[in-house]
Amino acid sequence: MFEIGSSLREARHRRGIELAQAEQATKIRGKYLRALEDEQFALLPAETYVRGFLRAYADYLGLDGQLYVDEYDSRFVSAAQAQRLPRRSRERQSRRLETLIVLGVLAAIAVATIFVVGAWTSSNNHANAPSAPASAKKKAVPVPRAPGLAITAVRGPSYVAIRHGNAAGRVVFQGTVSRGQTEPFTGSRFWVTVSTPENLRIKVRGTTIHVGGKRPRVITITPSGWSVD
Repeated sequence: MFEIGSSLREARHRRGIELAQAEQATKIRGKYLRALEDEQFALLPAETYVRGFLRAYADYLGLDGQLYVDEYDSRFVSAAQAQRLPRRSRERQSRRLETLIVLGVLAAIAVATIFVVGAWTSSNNHANAPSAPASAKKKAVPVPRAPGLAITAVRGPSYVAIRHGNAAGRVVFQGTVSRGQTEPFTGSRFWVTVSTPENLRIKVRGTTIHVGGKRPRVITITPSGWSVD
């Protein structure tokens, strides 16, 4: 256990960095950097911003950003929210299992359809029967739709927090997406916070969106489109 704020301040002083320099480099407003050093986390806009800003500031000072996020979680995150994390993990596993089951059923339907059509064609050829009636048509196999939101870490890790609907909605994911990892989510409305957008490929309903910038961003996704704050 260590003091988050004082260790950030000491690291900045050791490197001879003024708050104004840190603000320009991290793109995080100086009053928020000061709040991190004073451990006045309530002054930041939302809890998800605390993690993103804390990670980015610690990394900028040459410290282990994940270590500071873990220390913050262990000391300041409420017990009720901490208890929800395992449940969200189980919900993600359940959604993945459901997706695999659906894909398996679709594959079985496709194989069965091909077998039936092949047997029907062979039988008609042997009997010299006329061409098949129009009603005996091969059924189209439904194609699974792309998830409403898919996030892949392609250049490196990034902290990601996702809520349904808006900033006050239910948390569906909160954590670090490692390089090479993809997280899919079903739905049409999301409020997304990312700490390192340049490391991510973000797709909305199968279409890649371009966030840009090297600072934490908030992405709002609705049925009609998306916007970046």
